Amino acid sequence: MAERSLRGMSIGAKSLESDENVDFAPRREVAYICPNGHRTILPLADGAEVPDEWECRCGQIAVREGEDEEEIEQAHAGKPTRTHWDMLMERRSEEDLKVVLDKRLKMHREGWFPDYE
Repeated sequence: MAERSLRGMSIGAKSLESDENVDFAPRREVAYICPNGHRTILPLADGAEVPDEWECRCGQIAVREGEDEEEIEQAHAGKPTRTHWDMLMERRSEEDLKVVLDKRLKMHREGWFPDYE
C-alpha cells in the first residue's frame, strides 16, 4: 500500500508562485561598517527612516557608511525626542495622575494586589 500512495511535492514546503509581473516597492541600499571592518548592506524601502547605527553580525555597532555627522544631525533636528513622560502628559494632567496614584495606593494597602516579596 505504501507503494501506491500519491507522490508529489510536500505541501507547504514550496511555493508555486513566481515573481513574474510583480512590482516591488521602491528601495534603496544603505551600507554600514563596524569597527572590525565588516560591511553590511541593507535594502530599505524609500521613505523609511534609516537608522544611524546597525548591529553587525559580530555584535559590534556599525555606523552608516558615507554619512557625515552633520547630515545625520540635520535629518533628526526637526523631530524632538518624545519621552514616556511627554506621551503620558499628552493624555492626562498632573491632577489626574495624582488621583490615579492615590486610588492605586489605596487598593494596594487594602489588599487588592498581592505582595510580591
